[in-house]
Amino acid sequence: QVELVQSGGGLVQPGGSLRLSCSASLSTLDYYAIGWVRQAPGKEREGVSCISAGPGSTYYADSVKGRFTISRDGDKNSTVYLQMNNLNAEDTAVYYCALDSTCLRNLRYDYWGQGTQVTVSS
Repeated sequence: QVELVQSGGGLVQPGGSLRLSCSASLSTLDYYAIGWVRQAPGKEREGVSCISAGPGSTYYADSVKGRFTISRDGDKNSTVYLQMNNLNAEDTAVYYCALDSTCLRNLRYDYWGQGTQVTVSS
């Protein structure tokens, strides 16, 4: 059983930035992929980004490309970050991190974090 604990999120003005963290109860994430998935009220879940196992290839939804960056912590190899810049109202959602052996387009990850609210509003 893997536990994912999220931190970060909150209220930010349009154009602002936030960083989300996802810490896994593992000694290393080298063998696992971490995805970030968001769900806004009344909308379907959307895969936002993912970092693969091994070399850490990164993937982004078109809606966030160029604004969001996913990365692994070089020291704490069990933590993944999602840096979100130039946020807009359409980014408002509950954000979840999720873990599996590979990045999943169908978002059917085995393990999920508790979710964190991101609200972009003036």
